[in-house]
Parts: sequence; structure tokens; C-alpha cells
Amino acid sequence: MTTAALIISILALVLVLYLIVLVNGIRKTVATVPAEGGVYEAFRQLDDALRVAEDQIDDLGPRLAAVEAALPEAIKHTAIVAYDAFDDIAGNLSRSVAILNDHGDGFVISLLVGRSETRFFTKQVNRRSGLEPLSPEEDAAIAQAMAG
Repeated sequence: MTTAALIISILALVLVLYLIVLVNGIRKTVATVPAEGGVYEAFRQLDDALRVAEDQIDDLGPRLAAVEAALPEAIKHTAIVAYDAFDDIAGNLSRSVAILNDHGDGFVISLLVGRSETRFFTKQVNRRSGLEPLSPEEDAAIAQAMAG
């Protein structure tokens, strides 16, 4: 399930839970209607409650559209490539991590582990390409992130 679908599902779940609470409130209002008289007031309160609910539901449309519009910019693609950066150490202890949005924009973090030192680099990525030259491992991390 993609992050977008997950966010939309969560919003839908919140809306359903809110509507359940609202319906339970309406049921309580209807249950308090006296056997004789007061029916008009109960229906007026019910109408007011429904109007409020309709207004709130109408407000959700633009908010949901704003969330959907922002989703392509959200970070949704990640990958980690492990490798040996130096000849003096083995075990694939070095890493390149790609963190990207749907457009392939984001950054790559590389941690190069050697026997006597560790180096840390970050490089900005725009449309799946580095703004600085990328190592083969960084390119591989970007490709894996966008593929998955």
C-alpha cells in the first residue's frame, strides 16, 4: 500500500469515526423526545445537527484535495545500498541511502566506513540526478528507491 493510499485511508477512517459519534449523538437526541409535545424542538435540533455535519463534510473536500496535491512532494521512496568503500575493510559496512519524493527529488546520504576513519556525505538529488557527481553506489540507491 502506498503512502498516499494509507493517508487517504486514515482520513476516511477519521471521517467515519466522526460520523459514528455524530450519529450516536443524534440517536440520544431522538431518544429524549417526550411521548407528548416537544417533537418540533427535537426535529429542529436534529436539523441543526445535520446542517453542521453537512458543513463539516463539505469542508473535507478541499482539505482532502490539498493533501492529495501535496503527496507527490512527500518523501515516499527510500533505498539502502551496502558496499565496501575501501580495500582495507570488508563486510559491506558502508552505506548509501536515497530518500526521494515521486519526482525523484531529495537527497542521498553516504557513510563510508574504513578501518581508520569513517566519512559521511550528503548530496542533493533533483529529478533522479545528483547536483554533484554521484558514486555508482549512490546511483544504485536512487534507482532502487524509485523502482520500489
